[in-house]
Amino acid sequence: MIPKLTEEPGAIETAAQIRSGAMSPLEAVDACIKRIEALDGPLNAVVVRDFDRARDAARALEGQDAEDRPLFGVPMTVKESFNVAGLPTTFGHLQFKDYIVNSDARVVELLREAGAIIVGKTNVPPDLADLQSNNPVYGRTNNPFDHSRVSGGSSGGSAVALASGMVPAEYGSDIGSSIRNPAHFNGIFGHKTTFGLVSRRGHAHPMTGGREVHDGPLSVVGPLARSAEDLALLLEVTADKPMPRRTRTLKEMRFLAILDHPVSEVDASVRDPIEAALGAVEQAGAKVDRSSDLIPDLAEQHANYMRLLNAAMARGRPGPDGQSMNLADYYLLLDIQARNRYAWADLFEEYDFVLAPPLPFVAYAHDDTPIRDRRITINGKDSPFANALAWAGLATFPDLPSTVVPVGESGGLPCGMQVMGREWSDLDCIAAAGAIGELLGA
Repeated sequence: MIPKLTEEPGAIETAAQIRSGAMSPLEAVDACIKRIEALDGPLNAVVVRDFDRARDAARALEGQDAEDRPLFGVPMTVKESFNVAGLPTTFGHLQFKDYIVNSDARVVELLREAGAIIVGKTNVPPDLADLQSNNPVYGRTNNPFDHSRVSGGSSGGSAVALASGMVPAEYGSDIGSSIRNPAHFNGIFGHKTTFGLVSRRGHAHPMTGGREVHDGPLSVVGPLARSAEDLALLLEVTADKPMPRRTRTLKEMRFLAILDHPVSEVDASVRDPIEAALGAVEQAGAKVDRSSDLIPDLAEQHANYMRLLNAAMARGRPGPDGQSMNLADYYLLLDIQARNRYAWADLFEEYDFVLAPPLPFVAYAHDDTPIRDRRITINGKDSPFANALAWAGLATFPDLPSTVVPVGESGGLPCGMQVMGREWSDLDCIAAAGAIGELLGA
């Protein structure tokens, strides 16, 4: 069973209702605002609200042609880290609480061009650097299934706004599972894009003062939704590059399941729902292998992912070991990353998709311990929390697309599964996740 909190329509259904005349853009926006005001109090997900301008934008759409605008009149939120003209971008820091930007991020521009109406922005951890969303500017976001547990992060507010039914669509970002872990924790779909597929312009730390900066490695932006179909639409209207499709039925797909990692054991709360999902996929006629000699050395990959992640997050400042990476070592690390990408490309000549946990545990209790010092219990054993990032790096280090699909629950908390594919196969990953979700009732 996959737990759900809402039957509210998603982006495609909302747009269809507006096109049919069943509701106006203003009625759609007013209904969305009403849901936020009714539901968000104990959740604290939509932390920047832009209701008056959203209503004005909806009124401006009245009588306009919806043709070629697939999100015409659809209200939605975006992650706080995206610039929205006239709104603050703080990245969770008090010193930037009054930092108002004067232009939209490229993703926001494209969503607006597709007809979407931005009603606000959703909560994040400071610097987008945690798997929970709590900061001194806006406070803590709670998991809608259990308020004592985390929402995920850094796109935690995004996932909670969707899962609770406040909004029909959202857009987030991911470098350390920041789209994937909130989708997993909240029982929704989320997609980590192929590196470079969607522009990150206007998704920059306020310390840059509005100046565009080098994108750097690993980090991507991507959509979150309550259905695979909505996920695909959101990606199609924001992607900068063409995305090939390979249409296949579920039983024609070749899967490789990776449930064991030398760095991170998977708790039964996650392994059991995924094992059940794999069994259902096999019963549907698909091929699911449990091992392959083509899998790269995962311990080595994780070590290199953490080195590159620290370099990307620190931007030249000393890492956790107090050392700064010199330019020669940085380029050697990029060479290692390239070889890792080629190894995964070889694997995807044999398999269509890799199935894996997004994280080794379900939503955990709020914990303000710094992530590098945090501990968590996995299968009754005390474990370093940061080792869980091994499952984030599985797709991030080789720059691959990965879609999280809800596959079950444990103790009333949702559990998701990653569907990874070859570079630029983003729509295929989403379609495969959708087929698995339909099979399981997601």
